[in-house]
Amino acid sequence: MNIGNIALGEQPLFLAPMENVTDASFRYICKEFGADMLYTEFVSSDGLIRDATKTLAKLVLYDYERPIGIQIYGHIPEAMVEAAQRSEAANPDLIDINFGCPVNKIAKRGAGSGMMREPDKMVKITADVVKAVKVPVTVKTRLGWDEDSKIIVELAERLQDAGIAALTIHGRTRCQMYKGSADWTLIGEVKHNPRMKIPIIGNGDITTPDEAKAAFDRYGVDAIMVGRASFGHPWIFKEIKHYLQTGEYLAPMTVEEKVDLAKKHLARSIEIKGERVGVLEMRRHLSCYFKGLNNFKETRLKLVTLNDPTELFATLDYVKNNWQ
Repeated sequence: MNIGNIALGEQPLFLAPMENVTDASFRYICKEFGADMLYTEFVSSDGLIRDATKTLAKLVLYDYERPIGIQIYGHIPEAMVEAAQRSEAANPDLIDINFGCPVNKIAKRGAGSGMMREPDKMVKITADVVKAVKVPVTVKTRLGWDEDSKIIVELAERLQDAGIAALTIHGRTRCQMYKGSADWTLIGEVKHNPRMKIPIIGNGDITTPDEAKAAFDRYGVDAIMVGRASFGHPWIFKEIKHYLQTGEYLAPMTVEEKVDLAKKHLARSIEIKGERVGVLEMRRHLSCYFKGLNNFKETRLKLVTLNDPTELFATLDYVKNNWQ
């Protein structure tokens, strides 16, 4: 599978862009476990053209992450074009347009999946961005706004005609948010539409290796994007690849392996963001790495409240020595 001139091999696995999750340290870990394509957190077009410090920080990329895309969102065509051009200056492998985020603060002002209510505007923004940059432009979107407006089959053709190099489809409507089950049937319909020539990436409810294989086999998608299932479980990419290649499950990660991974992740977070921010932003990950351990409440509380890195590393060693 190729996106433009980016060769991704057969049945590649993508890490979904997730706000407050897919920062550089988490991407580093997912890449080590075999994620073939990475994306930044959401980059606000408004924040980028205002030179907002937090937004600009999201444009810092590392060579070991490649291929990597910068994902932008917004609802004003001129701002999206300028944001795409500024993003291109950071030297990503591609630019992805977020027409899929369902959260109220984004969708209700017409950005993200809010754009599903204005498909003509969505297509115009896409065409304008494609013309404004030289790197491949891709889109991530949903099936439609609600159950009565699942427009993705026709919309996919229009986005392809606008010049995008690949399309990612989350198998829910905006009104579903993340509730219910993802409907892959329309993703498969887009993929099997003879008019469609670009790669189609499927997204939604891929939580196990056999679900990934079933998605490839049943719907014929070119790639799969894994989102929430990677949070606290970044080794899912390795598990899926092993299953696709052998038909067998990998042995579960041991507590010792999880501790070593958490320490590596924490060290990378501190290296990139400094001690204070690096520790604070690791809390959401440390709270998830050790799900399911018995009698872990008190230790988990330490992992998400300690501020001193030395104490935090010592607590992780305590986990290794006291849980098997």
